[in-house]
Amino acid sequence: MNQKQYGILSLPVIVGALGYFVDIYDLLLFSIIRVPSLKSFGLTDAAIAADGLFILNIQMIGLLLGGILWGVLGDKKGRLKVLFASIILYSLGNIANGFVQTVNQYALVRFISGIGLAGELGAGITLVSELLPKEKRGIGTSLVAGIGLTGAVFAFFIKEEFEWRTCYFIGGGLGLLLLLLRVGVLESGMFQSLQNKNVRKGDFFMLFSSRKYFFKYIKAILIGLPTWYVIGILISFSKEFGAHMRIKGNIDPGKAVMYAYVAISIGDILVGFLSQLLKSRKQAVLIFYAITALSMIWYFNLYDGTVNTLYLVSAILGFGTGFWAIFVTMAAEQFGTNIRATVATTVPNMVRGSLVLVSLLFTALQTYSSYVTSAWITGIVVMIIALLALLFTEETFHKDLNYVE
Repeated sequence: MNQKQYGILSLPVIVGALGYFVDIYDLLLFSIIRVPSLKSFGLTDAAIAADGLFILNIQMIGLLLGGILWGVLGDKKGRLKVLFASIILYSLGNIANGFVQTVNQYALVRFISGIGLAGELGAGITLVSELLPKEKRGIGTSLVAGIGLTGAVFAFFIKEEFEWRTCYFIGGGLGLLLLLLRVGVLESGMFQSLQNKNVRKGDFFMLFSSRKYFFKYIKAILIGLPTWYVIGILISFSKEFGAHMRIKGNIDPGKAVMYAYVAISIGDILVGFLSQLLKSRKQAVLIFYAITALSMIWYFNLYDGTVNTLYLVSAILGFGTGFWAIFVTMAAEQFGTNIRATVATTVPNMVRGSLVLVSLLFTALQTYSSYVTSAWITGIVVMIIALLALLFTEETFHKDLNYVE
């Protein structure tokens, strides 16, 4: 297969973008409808905050485990098979979410849905990266993520029009419809060329078999840490931060998520063109780190501000963390075809799963300091770790991906 026949607006890119659109709709739906859904269970505001973080963490653990499962299967069985299977699982999971009656049921079904959601982005990015020529793959993967991330915006507007259980039914239905679009997409030629070769495919433990692989893999994960710190802590719990910072007005976390993801989708498209202009993935991510850090400083100085200002800062924070596509593309470019899907699928889900550790640090710090102070200390730790990982990662912009480990 001659992969140069594919352009940035080819079927694999379009279907990948639509797949990620549904993935993000389902992934962010809980953050958007957390308050009304838990309130329907009769929970207090304090319980909504505590149980909401618990359910979110359980969902992220599902993503982490699912990332390993789908990544390994993606290298062993093919990128397309993973896309089909993961869509079926998270679609059925979201339909089941519409029937939960308790917090524990909610957490269990979000865990199952999380496993399903873990397969979409990594397999999609791997497929697009291998089908497009290296001169276009950065822009192609950015379009997949940029368009796909608008699924969070769609989720917000659906939440405004429908009861929370119906929102989950709609997400499940969209996923099942997406299966029909997958039929016309071809498998990666690079993956197919490995079928008759005697190489280790999809061996997750291979990433821990040497210092070289291990540190390359860990750095690929740590580069993405700021994304889910911002979304999982600052944006998802903007209502709680607003109360502590005496923000004037009623804060809707769903609206904060919506504004953040409008900006993230714009950032994710622009970062692809920026990396193309600079001929560097690392420099593009570094610029977005700077935007994230500056907007975090603004966020933590919103005392006595207005709700509209908080939404504005949420958007700028989102734009700053709009390097998701390039960060996953960098991870895919770091490793050979025989383990690329494993890396590209596990890395973003390890980042999502790391929210559990980040939230544990955030919670532990509250024993010694205030809610807001604990958050900005956590943010400093996250940014320093991510920056060091980026600085010690190799540049992959010009790398040819047709090789094996």
